[in-house]
Amino acid sequence: MTVCENLPLWRPTLANRLYFNEIEDGNMTVDVDFGNEDEAGVEPENLAQIDPEEFLAQNTFRIVYQSNNFFLPQIRHMIEAGDAINLRPEYQRRLRWSNGQKSKLIESLLLNIPIPPVFFYESDAARYEVMDGQQRMNAIREFFSGDFRLSGLKVLTPLNGLTYSKCPPRVKRTLDRASISAIVLLMESESEKPAQGQLSLTDIRRLVFDRLNTGGMKLNPQEIRNALNPGPFNEAIIRLSRMKQFTDVFGIPAYTENDVEDFYENPRRQKNVLYSSMRDCELILRFFALKDDENIRGSMKSMLDRAMEVEFSQEQATAAEGEFRTIFEFCFKLFDGKPFEISPPDQEISKVSAALYDACMVAASRLKDSLDEITDDKGNVQKRLADAVQDEDQYEIIVGRGNTAEAVRDRIDLLQNILKPT
Repeated sequence: MTVCENLPLWRPTLANRLYFNEIEDGNMTVDVDFGNEDEAGVEPENLAQIDPEEFLAQNTFRIVYQSNNFFLPQIRHMIEAGDAINLRPEYQRRLRWSNGQKSKLIESLLLNIPIPPVFFYESDAARYEVMDGQQRMNAIREFFSGDFRLSGLKVLTPLNGLTYSKCPPRVKRTLDRASISAIVLLMESESEKPAQGQLSLTDIRRLVFDRLNTGGMKLNPQEIRNALNPGPFNEAIIRLSRMKQFTDVFGIPAYTENDVEDFYENPRRQKNVLYSSMRDCELILRFFALKDDENIRGSMKSMLDRAMEVEFSQEQATAAEGEFRTIFEFCFKLFDGKPFEISPPDQEISKVSAALYDACMVAASRLKDSLDEITDDKGNVQKRLADAVQDEDQYEIIVGRGNTAEAVRDRIDLLQNILKPT
């Protein structure tokens, strides 16, 4: 057992990025522009006046961990048993590895090439969450279960095309003897912040998770928000992203899993860019970030970060989820099952616009006391939107890629005027 002491508490600066996503489904293009999320870094106030030694003494905690080795059959058994390892804790990203990446891992294990250890968090006695190594663990489980064939192997090329059941006996014995190192963050880990109150184990595991994921496949901003802000609100966002109407509108394959805790996911959903990158959850979050007018300030990234960091009780999260469902279903019916879909001037192809989604959803939320009247005025609402799309200036407001606070407000105000019953 090892103790790492005196690690300063520090939330790393999140990378700023521009994300653009385009998905084609038949004649419909789902065009999701997440805008320019660049945000200037802010230096802590009076940093030079803080005594480093005092700061370190008041901002430390202890991590207690131990190292174990697990044979691959043990790993498979623990995952499939379901009571020893949680392969999909809420802060993990969605599955991404290709069959080629999984095959290279199996090849490395057969060749006894050292691979990085996996990191577990002891959530309950003898029960572990995978903090880092989800992709490796899942690849091992899938290969033993026969879910994919080896492909793209550069050294053990004769094994290409084989599943585990078809492997020669010696290959199976080699895999059965192979092992993976695991570092387990134990429940004894605790905070030592006497001046500011203790950190919870959840706080500690979030920090460790973030540090473990500074390299490798870089997390995008929404994956980081998901990792660092577990709880009722995040769970509500994930549930909302599975709505049949929502997945239909944004061209995401329907959610078909029977067990929400299962590590299995529909392969078609895994291949969908919006789903695999958690942009579907970001779309949900945008509604909550922009419906609060006071939060429309700074960059879009900062708006989303602030919205995700708000602590919701279970009751508040349930109420927020209900509001989103009501507004989305309203927009869905108002525009005959094709909300947020527009045809650019002089073009026949239709696009689903994330910018229009933002504005329409928030505008409808502001007019929630008049939804029945708006529904009665449905024909005029559709005509007003169609006319606005054909107007060059209004079209740029509606789908303009600017995500400044001013552009967002202008967009919402325009849609509010379009929705208002005459």
